[in-house]
Amino acid sequence: MVLVDAPSNLGLRPLRPGHVPGTWHAPEALARVGLDEALAPLRKVRLPRPAYETKAQPGTRLRNGQSIRAFNLMLADAVSAAVGAGEFPVVVGGDCSILLGALAGGRRLGPLSLVHVDGHSDFRHPGNYDSAAMLGAVAGMDLALATGRGEVLLTGWPNAPAPLVPDEQVVQIGEREGCDADFAWPDVNETAITRIDVFTAREIGVLSVIERTHDTLDRTGWPFWLHFDVDVLDQAIMPAVDTPGSPGIDPADLVVLLRSLIKDARCAGLTVTIYDPSLDPQGTYARLVVSLLRDVFA
Repeated sequence: MVLVDAPSNLGLRPLRPGHVPGTWHAPEALARVGLDEALAPLRKVRLPRPAYETKAQPGTRLRNGQSIRAFNLMLADAVSAAVGAGEFPVVVGGDCSILLGALAGGRRLGPLSLVHVDGHSDFRHPGNYDSAAMLGAVAGMDLALATGRGEVLLTGWPNAPAPLVPDEQVVQIGEREGCDADFAWPDVNETAITRIDVFTAREIGVLSVIERTHDTLDRTGWPFWLHFDVDVLDQAIMPAVDTPGSPGIDPADLVVLLRSLIKDARCAGLTVTIYDPSLDPQGTYARLVVSLLRDVFA
């Protein structure tokens, strides 16, 4: 295992004037409560924290778009080096925009599938919102961008054919807003993405979720990337995220799901995102994240 610290908050919007999202603190905060000891990595890579800007950057309608590309190119180098050496990268964010760099790095070595475990589908793209009216927050767009929807700035990556992953080889687990009348991006339901929302997951049970996930992965047998956004947990269990919600995947079921996928020899790496230490002054939820990951890798 190689532990990669990816201290980015670039993909998040400010929640109020002057606010700077705190997810960039997450790698340090998790290390402080024992993540390194829990995972015992062979080595550790620390990427530098990128500067967060609230104003538009030249040539893009994505918030911090140019900075996100630069940061993710560094991350892609780290991931491709690790995977190419036969290592297993665990990339600790940071916000969900780091998924792009992780996929871009892994994709340099061949095709990938994706298992996207997240309380949101992160499928905002110019086809379902007015990009001229607002800056796009990439943390809500990572799945759309990974499947080739959006600005080429973040869909086209060196030595990584676009899209990073095809719809047919994506499994999205844990979406909780798809049944809402005001669901922001219903067009995700018109794609070939395998969708297992939180309600279905709770109804059919974790073993059936694993079975359906493998049905998709087995179509090609490609290596796959595993993305774990901690907001897939219920807000009563994990409130230290920018967009908490209910219901969520049960923690015990989540461990079974992630452990099953990590044990699969095709799993190329893991991203862990969106924990915000600024919303967790006592470190309570940092310890929860570390405990979950310890159990996943036990």
